[in-house]
Amino acid sequence: MDDFRFQQRELYCEQVPLARIAESVGTPAYIYSAATLIGHYDRFARAFAELSPTICYSMKCCGNLHICRLLAARGAGFDVVSGGELFRARTAGADPARIVFAGAGKTDREIGEALDARVGLLNVESESELAVLADIAAARGAAVRAALRINPDVDPRTHRYTTTGMKESKFGVDLERAQAAFDRFGRDPRLRLVGLHLHLGSPVNSIDPYVRALERTLALFDELRSAGFPVDTLDIGGGFGAHYRGDEAPDAAAYAAAIVPLLRGRGLKVILEPGRSIAANAGVLLARVIHVKQSGERRFIILDAGMTELIRPALYEAFHFVWPVRPGEGFVPPARGERVDLSGLVAADVVGPVCETGDFLALDRALPPVQRGDLMAVFSAGAYGMTMASQYNARPRPPEVLVEGERFRFIRRRETYDDLVAPEQEVADSAWTT
Repeated sequence: MDDFRFQQRELYCEQVPLARIAESVGTPAYIYSAATLIGHYDRFARAFAELSPTICYSMKCCGNLHICRLLAARGAGFDVVSGGELFRARTAGADPARIVFAGAGKTDREIGEALDARVGLLNVESESELAVLADIAAARGAAVRAALRINPDVDPRTHRYTTTGMKESKFGVDLERAQAAFDRFGRDPRLRLVGLHLHLGSPVNSIDPYVRALERTLALFDELRSAGFPVDTLDIGGGFGAHYRGDEAPDAAAYAAAIVPLLRGRGLKVILEPGRSIAANAGVLLARVIHVKQSGERRFIILDAGMTELIRPALYEAFHFVWPVRPGEGFVPPARGERVDLSGLVAADVVGPVCETGDFLALDRALPPVQRGDLMAVFSAGAYGMTMASQYNARPRPPEVLVEGERFRFIRRRETYDDLVAPEQEVADSAWTT
């Protein structure tokens, strides 16, 4: 659980009890560990150091400005997939030369914003987008470095909604079409098509898909270089796993041990896009029990957090470990790899207050006895948690809190009811258009 640990039967983030944070900021709330964020980034940087890569943190997993600034201070660049994320990265003080911009449906405005910002690399995902990019670059008199996103047609064996590198995908182009795209645009004076980009999906908890995808991609690199195209950049994407159930994800060193030898000595500028592997285990969703009820044979623990705060269980059928913050005598969870003692635990569905049957955080989960008012922690919630939160059911989004050692602070305030209606009230008296 990284820097979330049970001490004297109470859950701490670094050196701060989560119960103290709840007393101060209320629930639900996202709590992040600065030490865990930094530690995960540093391990990644060390593991791939031989390649001197540009490590671009994937903002879509957790884009809070304060977290981005923390990682930028460690040397991170940023992977963005929208004009809004580009705005966030620049607001966080990111060096535009260390920003890569991907996305299958960039608008002309977003492409223009990327050119104006002079991002380090624009990852292009279709021949149509290459044509548009060339025209916009020519109209602006701007130089742009671009990479073509390819689909190596390797199954990452992850959820179907987060599989992105197969041949029939909305992302990128298949290997057979890539050569034709370079033949058409690889020498276009309006853009510099300098490399290849791939992203298999997420989370990828097996190393073999990366090896097979890189072998196919490097073969294409060799063909392009033989044809005279000056390709020198390889963005291998991200998707590296995180621990949700136990020890399922290889560590950064294991990924690097397989990937680095394939790229060694090739003279490539390498880009990596880790996100989940840095942020997921650096955050928890802190919630409070509203009610415990029995309905037929099923027991429900109803929290003040649900799918509006963390949609991953409902959307992806994702597993998140859930446990009381103060579990009591004999109920402190075991360390990873240790045998679980189920005696005294009771099966229950952990659900939220949203008016949807699909609003759940954990189903049929063996848990210690809990009662109204108890605090619960939903672990591994730092990635694709707050960034996917919504105001459905007119629920204000929760705050985000960063912990550093013995201290903690807001890095996003809790939304209010006024925040829910402000954009509508601002146009309440606007004139009709005919």
